[in-house]
Amino acid sequence: MFGTSIHWTTFFYLLLDTVIVLFTLYYSTRKDSSGYKRFLSLGILFITYNLSGGFLPVKDFPGPLILQYIITYGVAIALCVYIVYYLYKEYDIIVLKYNSSIRNLAILTSGSFIILFLIPYFFTCSLDSSRLLFTIPISVLAFVFLGMFYERISHPNNPNEYILRRNRLSMISVTSIALLPILTLIGDFQWLTFTVMNAAFYAITIVEIDRHLYFLENKTKMYEVFAMSKEQAIHSADTKIIYENLTRREIEITLSILSNLSYKQIAKDLFIAESTVSKHASNIYKKTGVKNRRQFINRYRKKSK
Repeated sequence: MFGTSIHWTTFFYLLLDTVIVLFTLYYSTRKDSSGYKRFLSLGILFITYNLSGGFLPVKDFPGPLILQYIITYGVAIALCVYIVYYLYKEYDIIVLKYNSSIRNLAILTSGSFIILFLIPYFFTCSLDSSRLLFTIPISVLAFVFLGMFYERISHPNNPNEYILRRNRLSMISVTSIALLPILTLIGDFQWLTFTVMNAAFYAITIVEIDRHLYFLENKTKMYEVFAMSKEQAIHSADTKIIYENLTRREIEITLSILSNLSYKQIAKDLFIAESTVSKHASNIYKKTGVKNRRQFINRYRKKSK
């Protein structure tokens, strides 16, 4: 299309991703919500990925050909690392220890690209052999991570349908990352590669829509917590999702606490560590002006009477 190498499917995904990002930007500005910054960053990365991977390489690009591959591979690596970071930060889906896994993942992928792709290319001037050296070990590591991720979110003790839907969709995102090196190795099937990768973004978008609907369903309960009567909540035109500066993850924990679930039960339902639940709960109590869980529950019960 347009005299470039971009496939019509990639251009379609580019337009769709742009619409999603613009709508999210409009909504977050209209609702005065800062809870969508990571999602906006993710969407912008996908737009950049579609642009760079769709239009490059081009003949009239200034500089050597390898520079264009550095750009396209660099954007793809940044996108994959950010998807994992997003799942960690937004949903607390932790496969390894957070600090080591994200940092080391970025170092590992970037270092592998330099050592296994760039250096061999400068010696051989062969893109095919460099691509082969880079993608095979990365593919193995990606599928190891995929297996660990699946093991982490499977076999729930106390299944929660809302969380189960999230984990299934998150699994699609991680699978897309794992397949990218193989698709790169197979060859330039742009329609296939970009379909698989953009599926990761659409899966996360569905998760965010589901989360938004979940918050709206529990809007009345959340308003009761923050000193508004039930009647006011029902008739209120204000549907802000971020109440009293709580993050979206903290709102999820709040709703679980108000359902009289223990930290252990919440941890099982949300597939996270009990210590993570305790940390979120401490932040919730601090932001809502109470000292502990008992005071928090009592405050809610008083407001709901």
